This record gives sequence, structure tokens and C-alpha cells, in this order.
Amino acid sequence: MSLTSRRQFVAGALAANSLWGKNKIQHAQISAISDEIARSPEAAIAFAHQYGLKWLELRDVPGAKGRNYFLMDEADVRAAAKDFAANGIGISFLNTNLLKFAMPGTEPVRRNPEDPAVRERRLARERERFERREADLRTCIRNAHILGCQRLRVFTFSRVAEPQSIYPRVAEILNSFARIAESEGVSLLVENETSCNVATCAELAAMLKLTPSSAVGCNWDVDNGHAMGEIPLPDGYALLPGQRIHNIQIKGRSILNYPQKLDWAAIFDALARDGYKDCIGLETHIFGEVQVQKSHESMAAILKIVDPDFVPRATNL
Repeated sequence: MSLTSRRQFVAGALAANSLWGKNKIQHAQISAISDEIARSPEAAIAFAHQYGLKWLELRDVPGAKGRNYFLMDEADVRAAAKDFAANGIGISFLNTNLLKFAMPGTEPVRRNPEDPAVRERRLARERERFERREADLRTCIRNAHILGCQRLRVFTFSRVAEPQSIYPRVAEILNSFARIAESEGVSLLVENETSCNVATCAELAAMLKLTPSSAVGCNWDVDNGHAMGEIPLPDGYALLPGQRIHNIQIKGRSILNYPQKLDWAAIFDALARDGYKDCIGLETHIFGEVQVQKSHESMAAILKIVDPDFVPRATNL
């Protein structure tokens, strides 16, 4: 199907869905990143219960600065996994920071000049991270297994002036990661991130063509492409191989009444029409003292679309 034809098909299917109320995204598919919605693991679990969520995404430990789940010591991650399981919470996605740094030998785009001493320290850290990249991947996979999670986020190194010029090198590393992921029974989901070499759906589609393994898919952050000037629907979505989208993230500003607000009802309709069955996670990203409150507002707005009759449960936290 040509790009034009697919766009026309998307538009027609959306109209049909609105008329006849066919396939829809389910409440059970909604998740949220725990450190965005709460200031402690217990409060994150309470948030999930309040909104009837069966899943959480993990990244940093809520309220524990400098600690994350993906590189956590084995004993600690086992304790966390036990707590989530005891509370009926599954882990839909492990948001690692794998390959979210400058690839050695490249020069990332910077808004401001970098002090020479700061640059040398950064380069040393990045060389160290690059050398231990596969060891870090294996730790992340171990922790994913303990948490009962099959999907891990991965990035594409810090963005350079001409990203596609280094795509073969990025793909080579992702393909080496894929071989490890295949042997471990997990999937690596490339996120389109504005600070990295894959930021838009067009770039994500190009990278996925270079990484054909079934162990590599994508985490579509809809607002990130929008921030780069891309129209998410129908333009961006039409470029993505739907069968390789295995997680989607919603920024708070794109669901609430901010200038970045998107038509999530239409996006959900398009996904449901194409048979999307995986999770959609809230990544609030409205920072400061209002973050938790905006997380509640964002989740309420999501569920107003997905499950308008749902009434949030009372909570003591």
C-alpha cells in the first residue's frame, strides 16, 4: 500500500470507527512510568490501583535519586519484583538508558559551547559506557527477567548534525544487541528521542529497516516526533511498521490542555483499527511540584477516552 493510500485508509477507518464504535484501545492496555506518577514505589502502586491499572513501566525508583531498576543489584530488584507481584502489578516496559550517550568518535549537536575540562570528563565517561555496553545490556536483561518483563528500551546515541550519516554504525551496535536479546528471549524497543539520532517516525522507520531482527521493535513516543515538526497522525504513523510497535508513550502536555495537545482519540482509533494489543504508558514529563498532580490529571484524561464510565478508586496515599 502506498503512503498516500495508507493515509486515506487511516482517515476512512477513523471515520468508520467513530460511526460504528468498532475496535478500541482497552483500559487493560494502559500503563504509566512509576517515577513520573509518584514519589515512592508504594505511592506508584497506589496510583495504579486507584486507576485500575494492571501494568507499570519502570525507570528510576520513585523518590530515590540516582537509583534505577534496570541496573539495580539483583537482591534489590528481586525484592521490588516481589512487591509488584504481591500487589497485582505487572511490568510492561523497562525504560533503560542503554546507548543514550554520544558514540565515541562523533560530535553531538550542542546549544552552547562546552568547557574543555567538562568535555574531557564527558568523553571519558562515554568511552567507559561504550566499552561496558554489552555488560550493561546483560544486567538490564537479567533485571527484566526478574521483573517478568520482556521489553527493554534502547536509544541510538546522542544526536549529531547529520544523524543518518552514522546509521550504519548505530545499526551495527543494535544488531549486536539484538543477537544477545534473541538468545535471552527479550525484545529491544528503539525509542524516538529528540536528543538522539532517531527522533521522528521517519528516522525510526529508517533505523528499523537496518535492524531487521524480530528482537528489535520500537517504543513510539508520539510527542517527541511532534516536537521535531512531524505530524503524528496520519503522517508519522503511516511510516511505521505497525507489527513492530510494541510500546507507546503519552506525554502529559499532549493529553492535557497545553499547546502540544494531540488528538489521542484519533491515535487510539488508528492503533485499535490496526490491531495494536500492547501497552500505552503515561510519561507525564511535567516537572516540579505539580508533576504528581498532573499525572493524575493526565491519567484521568486518558481514561476519559478509553473507559469513560470508569470511576477512580479512593486511596489513602
